[in-house]
Amino acid sequence: ALRASAWPIVLLNQKCITTLLSDLSLADGLRSGDNGGRLEFVGMVQGNFMARIAIGGFQHETNTFASEMAPLAEFERHDGWPGLTRGDGLFDAVAGINLPIAGFIEAARPAGHDLIPLLWCSAEPSSYVTRDAFERITAMLCEDLAAKRPLDGVYLDLHGAMVVEHFEDGEGETLRRVREVLGEDIPICVSLDLHANVTEAMVALATSLSIFRTYPHVDMAATGARAGAMLERALTGMRFAKAFRKAPFLVPLPDQCTDFEPNRSLYNRVVALERDGAAGVDLALGFPPADIMECGLAVVAYDPDPAAAEAAADSLFGELLAAESSFESPLFDADTAVRRAIEHNGSRPGPVVLADAQDNPGAGGSSDTVGLLDALVRNRARGAVLAIIDDREVAARAHDVGVGASFEAGLGGKSGQAGQAPYAGRFRVEALGDGRFTCYGEMYRGTKTELGPMALLRIEDENSEVRVIVGASRFQCLDQAVFRHLGVEPAEQSILAVKSTVHFRADFGPIAAEVLVVVSPGANPCRLAGVDYKRLRRGVRLGPGGPAFAGRP
Repeated sequence: ALRASAWPIVLLNQKCITTLLSDLSLADGLRSGDNGGRLEFVGMVQGNFMARIAIGGFQHETNTFASEMAPLAEFERHDGWPGLTRGDGLFDAVAGINLPIAGFIEAARPAGHDLIPLLWCSAEPSSYVTRDAFERITAMLCEDLAAKRPLDGVYLDLHGAMVVEHFEDGEGETLRRVREVLGEDIPICVSLDLHANVTEAMVALATSLSIFRTYPHVDMAATGARAGAMLERALTGMRFAKAFRKAPFLVPLPDQCTDFEPNRSLYNRVVALERDGAAGVDLALGFPPADIMECGLAVVAYDPDPAAAEAAADSLFGELLAAESSFESPLFDADTAVRRAIEHNGSRPGPVVLADAQDNPGAGGSSDTVGLLDALVRNRARGAVLAIIDDREVAARAHDVGVGASFEAGLGGKSGQAGQAPYAGRFRVEALGDGRFTCYGEMYRGTKTELGPMALLRIEDENSEVRVIVGASRFQCLDQAVFRHLGVEPAEQSILAVKSTVHFRADFGPIAAEVLVVVSPGANPCRLAGVDYKRLRRGVRLGPGGPAFAGRP
């Protein structure tokens, strides 16, 4: 039954509880929000065996073209997700959040396993993780693992696109060190982000990799539950043969949205292959702003039968290669997008949403470039609100002068991004906030933020009506709570400009009259042909159908 099901079957005291979502396609099930992409629980108990399972996580998505690195302090800081948490406090820190580790815990507890907390941490996407941060966090992780032995299994909540100052493959190196502690026989099952740059080392060192299947990532907790199901199988004696394929082209982030083709069909195929018998099949679309040799799309498949694993990988990989020419997302320059939004003029209900995709902090952007803001004012937009510009100085100034006061300042443009300068203007303070709010959207449900001082500022310009939300922390604008925290009801605006690439679609898509993806300055390139890569493998295509990289052999 386990082999035949697309989703884990639950066995408790050898009683079979029916498969959840077994007949639902990805498109009709996970993304629809009917169940939020979550399994109620997953567990498999053979006889009276209850396992000692260590659990932990270390997450970072590294944009090697970004201007700011990730030191230890960024992992210790609570922003949208909890700061570095070690030991028993881990369970409370992640409870109720749509995170893989939370999904794993929720799934594993009913089976009665002894869950041993290690540590969990993440930092907002940025440039390289510093040597100091990586060495100290992995040392803590391995120290705790060694202290908790004997163990029957390990679950790790990783990202898959971490690049460290001294290692291109952060997750591969983390797994290597974990294996040094545990040896070769203890199963280690891992969950990864859809944007993982899966490497040969990750596949070799992990017992299995389970990868998000939605972008926006509404299935994060569900992926942790799927990783738990793979671990359960390994604990009861199943041994997986592994198949791994790496695609010869990169796909920019706007083209990776799973709401649209070809990803919709590709991920439905992933589910179908499992339903047809493969123990595990997954597709990672890669994180192209990471200039490393193994950057890009990958297929992984697992099965006790090596031939079955290879066949599943070949089938999905063939469909992926055939779909290369179908990856495309319309992109608009800032002036064109703003003018189109203005021309909309309420002809359909809801705001026009402009995605400032290249300055998305969730992809390592600085969240302080002002190209789209300048275009809104220059084109005389009205009823427009942009969020969030990261400018600690201006946010503090707004709190100093208070609601109703005006002041002059240079907004944004302070992060060191090439060619960027602040927006010089006069601003009136309309609302202030402390950056503490709860997200309720499909993707970030349960997230309790601590972003520091925030302000809603109106640009004093007689020809336009543009407001901007300014904060003291980088935070991707992917939840309507960002606006409501400062008294702005998103559905009532004419134009919403959000510093996000795709994740905003989960919460803003249902209220949007139209969505336009904007190409404005930022560190997350949406067109790859002109990106100054230096470390990719020779011959990989820079974008679907794009030119082949001719550098590194």
